[in-house]
Amino acid sequence: MAKKKIRFMCTAFRDGFQSVYGARVKTDDFLPAVAAAREAGIEWFEAGGGARFQALYFYSNEDAFDMMDRFRETAGPDADLQTLARGVNVVGLESQPSDVIKAHADLFAKHGITTIRNFDALNDVNNLIYSGQCIKDAGLKHQVVVSMMELPPGCSGAHDAAFYEETLRKILDADIPFDSVCFKDASGTSTPAKVHETIKRARKMLPEDVMLHFHTHETAGIGGLCYMSAIEAGADAIDLSMAPTSGGTCQTDVVTMWHILRGTDYTLDIDIEKIIDAEDVFRDCMKEYFLPPEATMVDPMIPFSPMPGGALTANTQMLRDNGLMDRYPEIIKAMSEVVRKGGFGTSVTPVSQFYFQQAFNNVMFGPWTKFAEGYGKMVLGYFGKTPVPPDPEVVKMASEQMELEPTDKTPLELNDADPSKGLAPARKRVEEEGFPLTEENIFIVATCKDKGVSYLKGEARENIRYKKDVEAKQAAKAPAASESGSGSGTVNVEVNGQTYTVKVDGGKAELNGKVFNIGSSGSAPSAEASAAPAGGVSEPVAAPMPGLIIRIAAAPGTAVQEGQTVLVMEAMKMEMEVKAHKAGTIAEVLVSSGDQVQQGQPLVNMSV
Repeated sequence: MAKKKIRFMCTAFRDGFQSVYGARVKTDDFLPAVAAAREAGIEWFEAGGGARFQALYFYSNEDAFDMMDRFRETAGPDADLQTLARGVNVVGLESQPSDVIKAHADLFAKHGITTIRNFDALNDVNNLIYSGQCIKDAGLKHQVVVSMMELPPGCSGAHDAAFYEETLRKILDADIPFDSVCFKDASGTSTPAKVHETIKRARKMLPEDVMLHFHTHETAGIGGLCYMSAIEAGADAIDLSMAPTSGGTCQTDVVTMWHILRGTDYTLDIDIEKIIDAEDVFRDCMKEYFLPPEATMVDPMIPFSPMPGGALTANTQMLRDNGLMDRYPEIIKAMSEVVRKGGFGTSVTPVSQFYFQQAFNNVMFGPWTKFAEGYGKMVLGYFGKTPVPPDPEVVKMASEQMELEPTDKTPLELNDADPSKGLAPARKRVEEEGFPLTEENIFIVATCKDKGVSYLKGEARENIRYKKDVEAKQAAKAPAASESGSGSGTVNVEVNGQTYTVKVDGGKAELNGKVFNIGSSGSAPSAEASAAPAGGVSEPVAAPMPGLIIRIAAAPGTAVQEGQTVLVMEAMKMEMEVKAHKAGTIAEVLVSSGDQVQQGQPLVNMSV
């Protein structure tokens, strides 16, 4: 009896990059590995989309469309190049209107893509209908997705085999056009028994000629076992990766899966020696990149706080960049409550980022005192219907804090009615900035906003984590407040040649004898600061936490009112407005867009 051939997509150059390097990889560095994989007989690649769209503009100072063109040239004309789309979010972290969703499919087809995997983190089928139709209308293959995870122990009401069967039934009833179906477990937490039962039910529901695909990660240590369970239940295809972006937070390695299938009725039908040679080339390509230790490890606690491999290292790297890595265990622990109360959206981008951001805020500012915009909008219904209703008290707090009412309108209805979203305002911005008026530039501005504009202006800064830079930074770093374990200490900050000594004690920072509250508001003065004489005095506005300056909102000489935004910074992929703590005039701006700043660092001086 002939063995059944199990097809596999090589995820090394998309999901692998996201799950190990935070998607921050230069195109020139990895294309030799794509060529080696092609020579080894691999002809199905994940080639972009997901975080590998925005990250090229945000961190690599590269064009994602150019990367896709070069990927196609290297992989060859017959390769199946697949990308990842987030339903109505497509390749952005926020949901998009209809014209951007259509442009996404059209442009990806133009730049050499043949298949798009399309998922909705909430499993809200309404978010897959129009996006799926656009993919098919562009002449692409549509792989529709049911997203999976394991709920924290003690939770029920969704994410079991019956829930996934119901979701697939809704997809079929909605007449969404598709070529294949993928069950995607980005956190790698679904149990092997649930995977087997889910795939078995799906196989009975689908025609025999429809490819059934399963995706997972090794983050919880059960990826290979889940793949075997899926195969035995009737899956036709799986996702595999190549070292050094395999195992740990990534997919199971091709070589490992080849070994698992030895002596069974299944085969990958590969030349294993050629695959091993290709992995040697890939390791050499990536030898200068910093490999986070957590990317290579199995975490047995992940099922309790389901953090996807593709988000785990991106977040730990941001914590490491900002000197907050010591808080990671607390944040992951806090994530369990955030998942339990948030309506059971699947922990996959963007929902996984919403979970992490809210857990981060709960740890840094106190439980539920500061809502992350994404998490708050999710529980209020702005991204679609969650699998189960969110905790009513959390919904109430989010509505009050964000001054936003819950909604039952679909994201498409909301976005199509929003004049600030879509291709028209993006086109206007492109024209105002004097950029070439191309479909690509309009789409970049529509999906990447200010960071896309910075890239097109030539002002984007490369932020790749090379091994030598990380090691040099670690060697040179002085003890910082955020690394002391107590949240207190002294930071010496040099700005424009002038050294400032900032004493940080929990939520307060002392600078030049004045004490400032650097907690959740990031701007309100303490009683000590309020008592200081104000007439004609220059006072700094300090950074509420480590982060990246993305926009200066008030230039020197600008008169500002108390509570007015003076600049915008980003921390953990969240935009944070830094506001004036009292009325005055901006005397000096001490930072520029693109600067990385530390907690308590003075950002502007005000004459008050």
